[in-house]
Amino acid sequence: MISQGDTADLRTALFLHRGGQVDRAANIYRKVLAHNPDNSDALHYLGLVEARAGSFERANSLIARSLELQPSNTKFRENYATILCQAGRYDLAIKTCDKGLRSTPRSVYLLYVSATALFKLRRLPESLQRFDKLLAVQPDHLVAINERGSVLAEMKQYDQALAAFQKAVTLNPKFGDVHLNLGNLFGELERHEEAKSSFEKALALNPRLARAWSGLGIILHKSKLFDEALAAFEKALALDPHLAEAWLGRGNVFWNLTQYDNALTAYDRALSLSPDLKHATGGRLHAKMHLCDWAKIEGEIQHVLSAVRDRKAVSEPFNLLSIPSSSADQLQCAKSFVSDQRSFSALCREIYSHDRIRVAYLSADFRNHAVAYLVTGLFEHHDKSRFEITGISFGPAEDSTLRRRLETAFEHFIDAKDKTDEDIANLIRHHEIDIAVDLMGHTQNSRLGILARRPAPIQVQYIGYAGTLGTDYIDYILADSTVVPEEHRPFFTEQVVWLPDSYLVGDDRRAISPHTPMRHECGLPEDAFVFCSFNNSYKITPVIFELWMRVLRAIPKSVLWLSQANAIATANLRREVERHGVSPQRLIFAPRVSDNADHLARQRQADLFLDTLPYNAHTTASDALWAGVPVLTCLGETFAGRVAASLLKAIGLPELITTSLADYETLALKLAREPPFLAAIKAKLVRNRETYPLFD
Repeated sequence: MISQGDTADLRTALFLHRGGQVDRAANIYRKVLAHNPDNSDALHYLGLVEARAGSFERANSLIARSLELQPSNTKFRENYATILCQAGRYDLAIKTCDKGLRSTPRSVYLLYVSATALFKLRRLPESLQRFDKLLAVQPDHLVAINERGSVLAEMKQYDQALAAFQKAVTLNPKFGDVHLNLGNLFGELERHEEAKSSFEKALALNPRLARAWSGLGIILHKSKLFDEALAAFEKALALDPHLAEAWLGRGNVFWNLTQYDNALTAYDRALSLSPDLKHATGGRLHAKMHLCDWAKIEGEIQHVLSAVRDRKAVSEPFNLLSIPSSSADQLQCAKSFVSDQRSFSALCREIYSHDRIRVAYLSADFRNHAVAYLVTGLFEHHDKSRFEITGISFGPAEDSTLRRRLETAFEHFIDAKDKTDEDIANLIRHHEIDIAVDLMGHTQNSRLGILARRPAPIQVQYIGYAGTLGTDYIDYILADSTVVPEEHRPFFTEQVVWLPDSYLVGDDRRAISPHTPMRHECGLPEDAFVFCSFNNSYKITPVIFELWMRVLRAIPKSVLWLSQANAIATANLRREVERHGVSPQRLIFAPRVSDNADHLARQRQADLFLDTLPYNAHTTASDALWAGVPVLTCLGETFAGRVAASLLKAIGLPELITTSLADYETLALKLAREPPFLAAIKAKLVRNRETYPLFD
């Protein structure tokens, strides 16, 4: 029984509560409950106070009890469902709403809360159905229309999502959240200018909308406006330091700026806020590998691989190539990645009949880039009587000898860097291209959204990415029987076309500077045995580096010559050298040179190139062999770890291929200790370079 005093106290408490004097109201609710623990109103409203303070478990307990005492109280049920949603207990929120909807099936509030909870649980069709029921009751419910659009966008029903958002804008052009959602949708549709405009409209209405600043940052990043993107992410984080997506975006910008230490810091913060954030874990690990930061690296690798095997979207596919993953792991990662990408209806559904076969090569790397060094000669050697070849470039244009040579090599060269994926796909369809060849795969700046639209009857991936793309719209991958043996065929979604000898074409017009610098000019000792490995720093693993250190200890008058990476990687490697009991002076870094011909010339001062595993040298191995430097490799399990073996077979040096790291180490020592043996290998390389298939 409720006393008159309790009733008066409750009236006072509610007056204070509504007036914003929450603490005073809470004290009165507690006083009432001290007299009467089953006062449902006091229980309920104290629960609301606790929820506002973030104490959701306490709030849940209080409001659940109030609902037990008044099970038919619709307001109590609505508030209870809301608290459960705020606490992340979505299943229980849905059950609570469903129970109320049995008696009040047209309750807009319960329909809305349950639709939102279903959305949070990714039960998208059910969420959409619940929003539709709500809108049948209240067709002009602005928030529901907007959030229904978000559900449709997540279901990749983009046209319907756009219609929902546009309806919301018509109802209230000053509703900032709908402009935010439009920005996100336009970004997904690659309509970057419209996305940017929508985010700016949202921010004009509410400059404190952190997610709009973050969305704007993502679009600016995609547009390569890195400074502006960073500024947008900083504004987002100033407003909401807990916005994981903004930390991830910030990390991605730093990645593009090759500031891997700053990227790592941002990824760490993003993952601390949202451990399941898409692709962040793999990006973080790859940043560490660029820095040669090997603290706890083995456990982190196993964490990524375990998540990939559980089909979680923890990493972009490229990041798996440099860790000890299997072909099955790489296939699963690629499939998980592309399954989250947008799908399209095929633009091309016919086979053409042209006098010459029309082939288009697509790349962002038609410039001074490792892939371009290899393929330029290929384009020049096409039989123009049988093939009409087109180059489609969506990367930066540059004024260089190689770029000019590339443009001349093609019958048609199209600079499409300012065109959208849809524009380029339509261009391929308009030109009736018979075979479209992607030269990038899952690498930086790739645009698989072009071929996802199926603009050509035959679509191929080649040379840029050493693995399967995991798609259903790439028909073939060009490989050879070393990099993709028959037993690995099940790990490729593409049909494998096995080329003779090596799949990795080499350019026999690659220039080497006539001047070979002296060793002292390269910072090398005159009388030392020079091991070299000019791979990127992320390919150097603790296992391979420890092996190299054992070799240096066993060959006292030897040095290891590496490419100069970032300053942190350099410092970390020097520390690792000391930790392994080797003088840091025996680790020598080659600074980058602007002309690849000069780099090829200086390589001649090396005695032996030591390959990496699980990600071999590719272009760098081809460079070494072209410059006359023998390459020692160990055959890996995946495509990326078998490329150097493919090159060595094609140049007639299979004796430099080992099948275990123990044999690799033994052969490295033999080559260093037996000058006549190494001299014979070098002489054979010089002879074979002119006569074997690799550079033919």
